[in-house]
Amino acid sequence: MSIELSKKDMEMLVCSRHYAPRSLLGFHEVINDHGLREWVIRVYEPEAKDVSLFWDGQMQEDAVSLRRVHKEGLFEVFLQPLEQLKLYKLSVNYKDSNHEIKYDPYFFSPMLTDYDLYLFGQGNHHSIYRKLGAHIMQRDGVDGTFFAVWAPNAERVSVVGNFNYWDGRKHSMQARESSGVWELFIPGVAEGAQYKFEIRSRSGTTLLKADPYGFTTQHRPDTASVVTNIEGYQWRDTEWMQQRATQDILEQAVNIYEVHLGSWRRGEHNRFLTYLELVDELIPYVVDMGYTHIELMGVAEYPFDASWGYQVTGYYAPTSRHGSPKEFMYFVDRCHQAGIGVIMDWVPGHFPKDAHGLSYFDGTALYEHDDPRLGEHSDWGTKIFNYGRNEVRNFLVANVLYWLEYYHIDGVRVDAVASMLYLDYSRKQGEWLPNRFGGRENLDAIEFIKNFNEVAFHSFPGIMSIAEESTAFPGVSHPTYAGGLGFNFKWNMGWMNDTLRYMAKDPVYRQYDSHLLTFSMIYAYTEKYILPISHDEVVHGKQALLSKMPGDDWQKRANYRLYLSFMIGHPGKKLLFMSSEFGQWEEWNEQYSVNWDHLKFEFHQQLQHFCRQLNHFYRNNPVMFRNDHESSGFEWIDLHDHYNCIYSFLRRGKPGDQQAPVIFVFNFTPVPRNSYAIGVPEAGLYEKIFDSDRIDFGGSGYNQQAEIGSEDVGWHGRPVRLVIDMPPLSAIALRLKSG
Repeated sequence: MSIELSKKDMEMLVCSRHYAPRSLLGFHEVINDHGLREWVIRVYEPEAKDVSLFWDGQMQEDAVSLRRVHKEGLFEVFLQPLEQLKLYKLSVNYKDSNHEIKYDPYFFSPMLTDYDLYLFGQGNHHSIYRKLGAHIMQRDGVDGTFFAVWAPNAERVSVVGNFNYWDGRKHSMQARESSGVWELFIPGVAEGAQYKFEIRSRSGTTLLKADPYGFTTQHRPDTASVVTNIEGYQWRDTEWMQQRATQDILEQAVNIYEVHLGSWRRGEHNRFLTYLELVDELIPYVVDMGYTHIELMGVAEYPFDASWGYQVTGYYAPTSRHGSPKEFMYFVDRCHQAGIGVIMDWVPGHFPKDAHGLSYFDGTALYEHDDPRLGEHSDWGTKIFNYGRNEVRNFLVANVLYWLEYYHIDGVRVDAVASMLYLDYSRKQGEWLPNRFGGRENLDAIEFIKNFNEVAFHSFPGIMSIAEESTAFPGVSHPTYAGGLGFNFKWNMGWMNDTLRYMAKDPVYRQYDSHLLTFSMIYAYTEKYILPISHDEVVHGKQALLSKMPGDDWQKRANYRLYLSFMIGHPGKKLLFMSSEFGQWEEWNEQYSVNWDHLKFEFHQQLQHFCRQLNHFYRNNPVMFRNDHESSGFEWIDLHDHYNCIYSFLRRGKPGDQQAPVIFVFNFTPVPRNSYAIGVPEAGLYEKIFDSDRIDFGGSGYNQQAEIGSEDVGWHGRPVRLVIDMPPLSAIALRLKSG
């Protein structure tokens, strides 16, 4: 390099517009005009009065002064080479009388390898979260934090924070060739430091952006990223993780409790509970209630409470509303130790326009499309990811792997998949652009979905990848090698919409709409379904689940018990949103705790008791989940008695399973049906194993038949029949008694 700095170089440095400050600042070996080696050290310290340096092991009194070469704070010194290069410290006196002793960040060479940059550019760096972002480390014995960010269209990027007075002149980052990645190691920056990236765009505007790969974000409304060490947590869930990797989740009981942590329960003065408090309160409750998994809304950081976590700004940061990343790890760990799986809602379909977020990150449409016909969701006021850009795809694929690796998440429920699959989603003619073949499918999004599922299942066998997908797109839960999208589950939105419509009807009219109950079995085995009664169904004027039911209060509760019993019996895994398990009357409101005061009243206690018993009934009967996704696991007994609104079916296990089939009978009217006959496949004594009309559930206790012997009369195409007294608005389950 040249001994003397050019005027242009000086101006670029002091204006903080140099894309490679490490090439001029810090330590360099040069050849002088006499052909001899010299060392030059250059320092840019805005507002400095003077700067000196001393080598490690020297006294500060032996410091060598640097010469000011520019009035704005550019200093340099030429030195005779030592036998061995050592670290040096800078002693800086500022004009405001402050004094600092520190290591020079520009002494340290770049860290990212060419292979890192190559993989990232190809979209295949699956652990890029270990490279980009902020990472506490030690270099040459010096503690500090390494920062790296992707901003290919920036003119200059600086790290700013509470450690440098948020001054973008102090820590300009080094651009790494054509990769678009900028990096810098800053000595002395420790855990807890707040930071952002100050980005000067090529149009001349200056942007302050949170770290896309940041592990922690300030509690809203503040938006800075926070330097955080997420290494070193000692997990105690080895047994759970080993079992998860070897079991087939399709054959396991899956009964999910959907939870919004911010409103499941609040503390005093309506504060959020911490992850540690939730360990002591939520986990025992879920275990007692008999759920197998919890699905968490709003895990990744988001700025606006009313978005419920579906407008994410911190994709790599557990929300600070409830505590630190390691406290969230502890929460998941304790769930696993208690036998509870943890699924998180993941939002790769869109992101908000908040100024500190991903939108126009480097002054250009970087993570999104520039054309609003491709890049905007007008319904939600959000941006759409550009899945055709390798680095964006890498950001998202690695994000799934990050949560699976660092937080031992058991799966993701992918939000709004339909909005990703279709270019014309919620758009009028002329508001969208067709794909290269003239179609409406988003081909880049489809390839991204396939890619993340393939990578996730390869790296973490046994996880769940669940699509919230409301259209008839084929093969959503089929493997990619069979032409599918690669999810292993899909929410059955059709079942949910049809059955809720049916249950809302006055029973006198239900006979005319039996298809709403039975139609789902026509397509039940086209996908691997989860039956959801989710948060979306109990807000925005849709009413709480109990409130949807027709009739007086007793009938509402009976309908509620009948409906949840029908869901448990129907093929497919299960999901229920919090507060529905005890029959909250009011719609969900994320600003407050669910209404636990309801449990002061006996009939809410009875509904909660019913749900608890129903969940354990499900878990204790493998025929209800082991053969969920094969047609051999289900058989209608009678789906044609529309007039009486009584429907019956049986559930079978896999061939070779020892447990007898479970017979379900449902009465969807408030009229008792005495001596009602149903055909069964085998003669013998049948025991009643569940009754939604039990007195301790708040029912009438109408059916007193603990056991029913079969009659030698063919019925419903079967060799024998049972004659049962069906209570009003009820579900009864029976099984052939063994022995």
